[in-house]
Amino acid sequence: MQMRRRHWWNGKWGRLARRDVVLYVDDVTDKWTVEAREGGVEGDSRWWELDREADALRLVEGLTEPTVVDDWRELPGSAR
Repeated sequence: MQMRRRHWWNGKWGRLARRDVVLYVDDVTDKWTVEAREGGVEGDSRWWELDREADALRLVEGLTEPTVVDDWRELPGSAR
């Protein structure tokens, strides 16, 4: 079963501007999944499945690099 472990967002509100990156782990297979979502809950997502947490976190770092328009932050209480 996949469980959400951590969640980041770009600090923007609204369907057109919001972006989220969510890290999941499957407690049965120990596989790590990264979801990069554009447009909030109803938006489009890209998914990556990785074997190791370190690899998943490296991918997250690349996806959440601060830019002039995006001020990425981890949502409070998302780390478990």
